[in-house]
Amino acid sequence: MKFSPRIQFLLRNGLKGFVWMTALLALYFLLKEVVLSHAPDAWVEQFYTRPEIIYLIYGASEFFFGIIPPEFFMIWAINKGDTLHYFLNLAFFAAVSYAMGYIAFLIGRFFYKNETFKYWEKKILKDSSALVNKYGIFLIIVAALTPLPWAAVSLLVGSAGYPSRRFLKYALFRLLRFAVYGYIIFQTHQI
Repeated sequence: MKFSPRIQFLLRNGLKGFVWMTALLALYFLLKEVVLSHAPDAWVEQFYTRPEIIYLIYGASEFFFGIIPPEFFMIWAINKGDTLHYFLNLAFFAAVSYAMGYIAFLIGRFFYKNETFKYWEKKILKDSSALVNKYGIFLIIVAALTPLPWAAVSLLVGSAGYPSRRFLKYALFRLLRFAVYGYIIFQTHQI
């Protein structure tokens, strides 16, 4: 069966994202067995007593190109309290991620309208803009669902002049990611 180039792009990058997710899960389980199983309270107690620090770190991470994968914060939330607390944190994390992606998109839109940036775009980023225009929807969906840096992709899509409404519509896949990953983490951490 022959797929269109856009579908091939989506499948190829979706598979890469799945491989990264598997690697992150393996790293987490290794960390859990080697480090956390020996002295879990001593290592994480400092974070449980000050959740506002976690929320600030998460917000900064989501704004600065997703430095720390959101799954680590989901794992923190599942170990923090009861089920309701976990799902409230999960909703908070999803909303912040969606909002930070949109803020990065708006910053990209600002650059798109900037004359200096237009000069640099023609010289350096001409290939990137063409790819964003060709694969925009699929790029947004892949970044929303996989461990690709969400804010960086949002910034790139905004700087290519992508329409805001379309971005917001396809960025809703980010919420699906949090629902699926959150459910997986919830199921794997049941006692």
